[in-house]
Amino acid sequence: MPIFDAHFHIVDPRFPVIPNQGYVPPPFTVTDYLERVRGLGVTGGVVVSGSFHGFDQSYLLDALALLGPGFVGVTQLPATVTDDEITRLNDAGVRGIRFNLRRGGSESADHLGTLARRVHDVAGWHTELYVDARTLPTLTGTIAALPAVSIDHLGLSAAGLPHLAALVDRGVRVKATGFGRVDFDVAPVLRAVADRNPHALMFGTDLPSTRAPRPFLDADVEIVTDTLGPELAARALHDNAAQFYRVR
Repeated sequence: MPIFDAHFHIVDPRFPVIPNQGYVPPPFTVTDYLERVRGLGVTGGVVVSGSFHGFDQSYLLDALALLGPGFVGVTQLPATVTDDEITRLNDAGVRGIRFNLRRGGSESADHLGTLARRVHDVAGWHTELYVDARTLPTLTGTIAALPAVSIDHLGLSAAGLPHLAALVDRGVRVKATGFGRVDFDVAPVLRAVADRNPHALMFGTDLPSTRAPRPFLDADVEIVTDTLGPELAARALHDNAAQFYRVR
């Protein structure tokens, strides 16, 4: 079954890396990524800027050029970014903006509503949130008003799952990523999200799984296929994200 890897990071020492809470990730280059996913059936995917990338775009543009067709990017931008810069990044294959509300390194939630709407108006981008779902009630009104949103790593916490479910009912997408980061059994949550909205789940490897208590395993793909069955698994592993990121 083909996989569109909706979430992975590239850490290339040729480009700036910013320590986050004292943490500096080890290198994980495009070559490392392609070698790691060899045999998984990855046909494309999404390079996602992490807290340690800050607002640097040089690593992302290089990675997208090396990966080629089928791969797009999600970046972090300051509220001061110009429309011309958004357009330039869009032309290079960037398709979304990320707010890292858990670890920082991105623009703050104070600018979430205005900046998310602006990148959508300028380039059709969606917004991605790295957030513990327990905190979603303070953001629900803002998120619900945005044109397109996804939430990373199944929302991370069992206590936040009811809040996540409420947003799924409003059309928010959910990344089936970081299975080693969450504090709950993944399978029933995958099933519950898919039952609420079969278009919501978007699988990603989360490689190289920086700071995750348990890194990505090939067996995580089997969790998706065994839990969802052929039709829903095909959507979660490939179709939903390929559509969301506008990759044919």
